[in-house]
Amino acid sequence: MTVKARWLLLAVALIALNLRPFMAGIGPLAADIGPHTGLGLKGLALLTLVPMLLMGVFAFAGPWLQGRFGARRAVVAALVLLAVGSALRLFTQSGWQLVGTAALLGLGAAVVQALLPGIVKRQFPRHVGVVMGLYSAMLMGGGALGAQVAPRMAAAGGDWHWGLAWMALPAALAVVLASRSLPRDGADPQGTLAVAAYLRRPRVWLLMLCFGLVNGGYSTVVAWLAPFYQEHGWSAAASGSLLAVLALCQAVAALLLPMLAGRREDRRPWLWFTLALQAIGFTALALWPDAAPVAGVMLLGAGLGGCFALSLIVALEHLPDPAQAGALSALMQGGGFLLAAIPPWIVAVLRDATGGFQAGWLMHLACVAIVTVLYVRVAPASYPGAIRLVPRAS
Repeated sequence: MTVKARWLLLAVALIALNLRPFMAGIGPLAADIGPHTGLGLKGLALLTLVPMLLMGVFAFAGPWLQGRFGARRAVVAALVLLAVGSALRLFTQSGWQLVGTAALLGLGAAVVQALLPGIVKRQFPRHVGVVMGLYSAMLMGGGALGAQVAPRMAAAGGDWHWGLAWMALPAALAVVLASRSLPRDGADPQGTLAVAAYLRRPRVWLLMLCFGLVNGGYSTVVAWLAPFYQEHGWSAAASGSLLAVLALCQAVAALLLPMLAGRREDRRPWLWFTLALQAIGFTALALWPDAAPVAGVMLLGAGLGGCFALSLIVALEHLPDPAQAGALSALMQGGGFLLAAIPPWIVAVLRDATGGFQAGWLMHLACVAIVTVLYVRVAPASYPGAIRLVPRAS
């Protein structure tokens, strides 16, 4: 591997590390953020819902951004938004100001997630699974970092604002590294991708649905796992550590499972394995939350992280052309994140109605069952017929 490729791998890892801390850090600090900003449970849910919605909406713009500005410039600009959005959280006073920073951060993460997989496919065509595993692992590891560091920074600074604002530092470092390491944008003689043609393919909608239902579980866990265990008597630091354990297991599974799955063309057995882990984890949260919380959360994290990474790889493998595969990945994430934005708010409503989180965990258990059935259709032999090479508009 060349020195240039090593620097690019480092850039991919650091960029991914910045895509989740701003969401994962909210849960451990919810007990402090709520009283100081006036946000109730539904308001706090917006701090996850708004970024997820923007991740969905702006993922659809990924192909247009690549054609209009170039992937490198768009990714660097998005990282600037992540740095600025995190820094502004030091000065927020009201709940709506905090939601506004969540929108900036969600926009930045959306653009990166829409464009970076296409860069990986283009620069590492023979190692897509391994590099996407690294990307996914670092993305999940960023969640662990946010959950673990946020309450400690808040305690050290004597204010919850510091628990969120410190995230501007790794984002600023990512801006510098991405500016120096991402490949220069070249001309695209074939023009922009015909996005509407993708959306006419039923397979695209199936991939969106599966991705959304699984990541809805992730967004709910990030929003409510720490408050859930705080209701069971855990401290903010302890519940944050539990969320960090979940994210760490996500990272390990996201790194290792694509390597193991790379030995066979059909990814579905490994996808079903990750869904089984999720089913065990959500069942444990719903029925036996105090029996073995760390073990249950570890299994849930491994299931969520492995499924995220494998889902991205499956999307990229549908099409051989890097730009077209990147567009498919962006669209899958777009529809998926729009869907994934809703469950944390639904769980907040269920929590208010029932007095507990059990109904929300059981809802996600049902989502896991649905995805398990849907993935039967995603066989490698079906890729060429499901999504043929889509002509590009000039």
